[in-house]
Amino acid sequence: MTPEEIYAEAKDEFKVGTYDKAIGLLEKLEGRAAGTPLAQQAQLDRAYALYKTEQPAQALATLDRFIKLHPASPALDYALYLKGIVNFNEDLGMFSSITRQDLAERDQQAAKESFASFKELVTRFPASRYTPDARLRMNYILGSLAQYEVHVARYYYSRGAYLAAVNRVQQAVTDYRSAPALEEGLFILYKSYEALNIPQLRDDARRVLELNYPNSEYLVSGLKVKSDPWWKFW
Repeated sequence: MTPEEIYAEAKDEFKVGTYDKAIGLLEKLEGRAAGTPLAQQAQLDRAYALYKTEQPAQALATLDRFIKLHPASPALDYALYLKGIVNFNEDLGMFSSITRQDLAERDQQAAKESFASFKELVTRFPASRYTPDARLRMNYILGSLAQYEVHVARYYYSRGAYLAAVNRVQQAVTDYRSAPALEEGLFILYKSYEALNIPQLRDDARRVLELNYPNSEYLVSGLKVKSDPWWKFW
């Protein structure tokens, strides 16, 4: 089979969703067509197939190799976008479909790496067809990262670790100034300073909360206590 025939067969496997077979064909094609644009395309297609077969680590390794070896490729914007997508959609493992755990409650490393890829894409390729979607995803990631910090701050506050709660909220305020989750974060800050008996900082925190969220429900009803979900046994 010629490289073109191998690629045509791999694309046929893509069409019917048999990505495992496509991966093998694309690996063969990379060797046969080494040093050609077709080999580069095969590498990107294989990364996508690995992503679709729930092999994110291998997909990311393939994309990192492509970005390193082909920094001037016309498909570099797609490689950055796909790298962001792989990290953005990295799931929780075998229990993800059962737990439905929110992105803000996950480990945030993948989200941060996703944001970095999207940021590089929109900075280097503002006119790329992938940039508008990348911007939307960046906004979502920033919101989730802020929500994660507030989630941790709420945990510390509920356990009486008020100083730790203050530190997490201050980090969120510094890094994610306009995120919606900061409304709850500022209320946690206010209540933590109150519990620490620091009236000046307590009043400052309340003033900032009232200024930014004049109709905040937290000032009326307080924190909403969230019980652990049914699946959390530890």
